[in-house]
Amino acid sequence: MDALTASLKVAGSGLHAESTRLRVVSENIANASSTGDTPGADPYARKTIAFQSALDRASQVSMVEIDKIGVDRTAFVQEFDPSHPAADPDGYVKLPNVNPIVEMADMREANRSYQANLQVLKQARELISMTIDLMRGR
Repeated sequence: MDALTASLKVAGSGLHAESTRLRVVSENIANASSTGDTPGADPYARKTIAFQSALDRASQVSMVEIDKIGVDRTAFVQEFDPSHPAADPDGYVKLPNVNPIVEMADMREANRSYQANLQVLKQARELISMTIDLMRGR
């Protein structure tokens, strides 16, 4: 397998991983204020994503893949609001363990990584096109 094809595989795996990461972060942001439905119920729990390196045996290329999507076990924030439908008997409501600032930083990093992988794909495609043109004698 040539280097250009290998770079396409690596960048493709990076695009898949980062798009999944963006989806997880988006879910976290969308549910940053989602409380439980019943009094004392747990709210939305922040999701986490872990990556791992994987060897593509056919091409002997090391790629990235999703190891697991988990749940953050950080404690929920409690806020006193006895009028809230999800308030426990003491008047406290459990709020999600999602920090929008952390999520936005994670989203920005994932977006930059996605763009970098996309640029690799564009450059490899351009090099393949130039090679084909050279072989045609143009």
